[in-house]
Amino acid sequence: MWTTIHTIDWLLWIFMAPSVIYVAFYAFVSLFSKRSPLTTHPSDLRPQTLDLRPQPFSFLILFPAYKEDAVILHSVKQFLNQCYPQECYQVAVISDHMTDETNDQLRQLPITLLQPSFEKSSKAKALQYAIKKIPTLNSQRHRVGEQSSGILSTFNYIVILDADNVVLPDFLELLNTVCHQGYQAIQCHRCAKNSNNDIAVLDGISEEINNTIFRKAHNTIGLSSALIGSGMCFTYDWFKQHVEELSSAVEDRELESMLLQERIFVKYENHIPVFDEKVTNHDNFERQRLRWLNGQLQTLFLMLPNIPHAIATGNINYIDKTIQQALIPRSILLVLIPFLGLIILLLAPAWSVKWWGLLLVLCLSLYIAIPAQMRNKMILGKLASFPKLAFRMLKNLFHINKNNKDFLHTKHGE
Repeated sequence: MWTTIHTIDWLLWIFMAPSVIYVAFYAFVSLFSKRSPLTTHPSDLRPQTLDLRPQPFSFLILFPAYKEDAVILHSVKQFLNQCYPQECYQVAVISDHMTDETNDQLRQLPITLLQPSFEKSSKAKALQYAIKKIPTLNSQRHRVGEQSSGILSTFNYIVILDADNVVLPDFLELLNTVCHQGYQAIQCHRCAKNSNNDIAVLDGISEEINNTIFRKAHNTIGLSSALIGSGMCFTYDWFKQHVEELSSAVEDRELESMLLQERIFVKYENHIPVFDEKVTNHDNFERQRLRWLNGQLQTLFLMLPNIPHAIATGNINYIDKTIQQALIPRSILLVLIPFLGLIILLLAPAWSVKWWGLLLVLCLSLYIAIPAQMRNKMILGKLASFPKLAFRMLKNLFHINKNNKDFLHTKHGE
């Protein structure tokens, strides 16, 4: 019996250890990245004089908005404060199941309002609709001689923002500078815009850990950043060519897979913040994480068939991204590792050492990955909410369905 227990003990440890080692490796790599404040911009990105300012690219800004009446108006109005030539960008809101009152208010703004009618809504469908509709609308407006700074005949880049996202006035100016460096895909620094309760704070911390491990540290050693669903920028022609291939509720992971197969590098721009509303209640947290778990599993099965070709051609970025999809979520590791450690401690204390060592490495890695300005005594008080959130994550394990492509909406503005 003891041999069986010992074998199971080691098999479970070997199953979980790679996820911890992956996090630990990139947390260590992040120590060699130059850290910068979360919401400030370095002088090397902001043009110092008009003579040095690069020529402005044209941008299409998309706000997919499904039942986002509570936040969309504020986000769009904030975006329209850009210190960027108005004739060089066009804002479009894809209004899906929003109220007539909200749509009437949006029509008063210098934007393009699209109102699709989907039987089953998804962000991918909204993006596909916009890419088909906007060029046609703009062409019709030009033919009738309508003059507007918000009507462009062509675009260089496309930016995708969520309905709750808020950016600073120099967002496009800084993004334009990065685009002039030749990048085809850019992920901006998504960070929390609210910290009104323990859940929101922990969600914001989790986002920053992801930024450190999956974005900043990856770029540090020459690997592509992970995409995150909003604050994303692509060359317009590439996006238009590939958007029709999107078919799941995790369009960012699908886009990332396409980019990596074509060996297009994803640049993480830590100095261009996109402020994102963090979830503030347990139900939204559980719904959001279930969507991510389903998406992670779907992406894993989507990417696995291409692994032999990636290995044969030395596509390290693609291999690394596939490994990411197989990682055990950190919150689950933080529950299962001490739980199993305690069980083994009661059965055979000497065997439990490897579990406590694994837990120590994980906790130290996560501490390193948290930005220095967020490591304060307040975090300790917020950890009281962690056990309940972790339980919600464990509950989600029984509801994972890799074939479920339904759009699970996260409510904002509550």
